[in-house]
Amino acid sequence: MIMTKLRIVTVDDAVESIVHSLGRRSEERKLAVALLLELSRNDRAREHIGKVQGCILLLVTMSNGDDDQAARDATELLYNLSYSDQNVILMAKANYFTHLLQRLSTGPDDVKMIMARTLAEMELTDHNKESLFDGGVLAPLLHLFLHYDLQMKKVATKALRNISSLKRNGLEMIRQGAARPLLDLLFHHSIQTSSLWEDVAGIIMQLAASATSQDAQTLVLLLDSDDDVFNLFPLVRVTQPGVQQNIILTFYVLCQSPSSSYIKTKLNQCSAIPELVRLCENENTNLRASAVKLFSCLVESCDEAIILENVDKKCINTLLRILESSSDKEEILSAMGIICHLPEIDQITQWILDAGILPIIYKYVHNGRDSDLQRSNLVEEAIGALHRFTVPTNLEWQKVAAETGIITVLVQLLGSGTTLTKQRAALCLAEFSKSTVRLGKPILNRKGLLCCFSAPNEIGCRVHGGICTVKSSFCLLAAEAIGPLTRNLGESDYGVCGASLDALLTLIEGEKLESGSKVLAKANAIPLIIKFLSSSSPELQEKSLNVLERIFQLVEFKQLYGSSAQMPLVDLTQRSNGRVRSMSARVLAHLNVLHDQSSYF
Repeated sequence: MIMTKLRIVTVDDAVESIVHSLGRRSEERKLAVALLLELSRNDRAREHIGKVQGCILLLVTMSNGDDDQAARDATELLYNLSYSDQNVILMAKANYFTHLLQRLSTGPDDVKMIMARTLAEMELTDHNKESLFDGGVLAPLLHLFLHYDLQMKKVATKALRNISSLKRNGLEMIRQGAARPLLDLLFHHSIQTSSLWEDVAGIIMQLAASATSQDAQTLVLLLDSDDDVFNLFPLVRVTQPGVQQNIILTFYVLCQSPSSSYIKTKLNQCSAIPELVRLCENENTNLRASAVKLFSCLVESCDEAIILENVDKKCINTLLRILESSSDKEEILSAMGIICHLPEIDQITQWILDAGILPIIYKYVHNGRDSDLQRSNLVEEAIGALHRFTVPTNLEWQKVAAETGIITVLVQLLGSGTTLTKQRAALCLAEFSKSTVRLGKPILNRKGLLCCFSAPNEIGCRVHGGICTVKSSFCLLAAEAIGPLTRNLGESDYGVCGASLDALLTLIEGEKLESGSKVLAKANAIPLIIKFLSSSSPELQEKSLNVLERIFQLVEFKQLYGSSAQMPLVDLTQRSNGRVRSMSARVLAHLNVLHDQSSYF
């Protein structure tokens, strides 16, 4: 029998022909794999079989086939061929990892090194990574990672980085405690080479990304103590940009995770802002972009004193350069987000104005009306950044902003923007509108003989009386904003409704109550405002009550709308407490339903 096997092996191309039969018809495949299995019991034949091109791939395919006997024969043949490390590597490249995992766990150190290097260098699919993890790859790789030999440690780290890029695996690594030895290596600065340092930091970043994908109800923390945060963030001061970037990205993705509030608080406690401001000026564009993104996450919740201490005119000019020259859309979005959330104090606003950022804000708002989600987010942040120029306490800034033509764009966005865009646009329009009453141009009353030969008298604004324009007096009527604002009162989002109501409320302030109320009535806004009395939002209820308390001072409007408001108002006085209850009672007093001395006040 042995001589027969040797004769088959020595015949030219005999084994090759048998291997090729593995890819043919079912019956031929079964006979071929059975024959190869028998031949493989001979050492010389076994060596020859493994060298035939495509043999191992065909056997792996058969081992997963529907024919049970052929699959068993193929699996046994693969076992016989696993005597060779090279064959085991070929099996792994054909998505068959059984023997690689066995060698990685129980082989001698030099073989473990070969298997780990194979995993480190392979282009693994997500399915491969999942199969390897389920097959128990983590424990032997961690064992090699803790090995005293530097080369062994480096290869194991690269393999772990490859495996951990699948979020499912990363989350399970955190659960099984694999993050601790990695973090300890970083914290104790016991890394001898920059490549190993960068790979370990890269794994930590991938584990952080995995932590963002979990259910908040079964929260698993990558950094489970204050010390972890305080020890990890200072590593952004090391000299290797790859390490710095991975550490920053770790915290950036954690700021999107269920533990974001905790992470942001701890970063602000460990003086992250000054480091990030410094890195925003770094010449390495990837590192700079990462720093800008993390800075954007922290600025909104950061203590104002910390911002004022670290953000100066130089920082504002740095943000300008990023907005003008960066090719990274996320970096541009983050830079605009920083400007949006910087404290609205005069000095910072003046720096932003002096830097020439206002025209850039206009450009992004104007050009982003019809685009993708990322551009929509940029519009949201740009309008948020615009708000500081619209506050009525500084008329000059309002005029500079209005001269760009931004008011018309804001009105357009009331109908086409995202929910947050609509809300922020309405808030800006409300701020502009607060100044209109003192900016309207008086109508000249021409008298005498010359009036017969002059142009007809100009028609004044229906609310403000004088001559209103969009750019000179920021008038909502001139901007044709009343219709869009009224339509947004019907939005499902409370923020949009409230901001739109704030803008309309500016029309009935002070002496403009009657004329403004008529404009609201003509736009059919008042029935929508009355509906807010039944809203589940106390803030909307208060705003609605504020409007109705003013409007119902006018007899005409009490008669028109009083009956439809009465029942919701009565309901509020019975169900609500505190401010809403007393406001409802005051409105009912205007409607003569309650007397002024009622206990509801």
